[in-house]
Amino acid sequence: MSWVGRLAELGVELPPVAAPLAAYVPAARTGTLVFTSGQLPFVAGTLAATGKVGSDVSPEEAKAHARTCALNGLAAIHDLVGLDSVVRVVKLVGFVASAEGFTGQPAVVNGASELIGEIFGDAGKHARSAVGVSELPLGAPVEVELVVEIGE
Repeated sequence: MSWVGRLAELGVELPPVAAPLAAYVPAARTGTLVFTSGQLPFVAGTLAATGKVGSDVSPEEAKAHARTCALNGLAAIHDLVGLDSVVRVVKLVGFVASAEGFTGQPAVVNGASELIGEIFGDAGKHARSAVGVSELPLGAPVEVELVVEIGE
């Protein structure tokens, strides 16, 4: 089954590619790798939430927003090379705008990692970083980047 077919089986639709906020592209290819720019939790062109995780945004809400970020990253990949060209997901990096003392970044970023696993199975097993930061663009609570390998 294709990855696009797997999305349909899961009842998941890729959103339109989020427009860049500055001077960059949503995804770039070099050789057999595609790197996405940091993806925010945009839904229908609107930022789904703002604030810091652990005070303004609950960890559970942030986990759902991380999933949205990953979907936006997959949309950027699909727009550039087609999702079915993905051989495997290599790396996922999640940034979490964290309230002072919040240390649950790995659980938040699981929202993105779990989605990747649901779609890609073994091909979705990836290296990962989950980083707490003081601020993210537009006040977003989470941001996710993906690196995937594609077939030649």
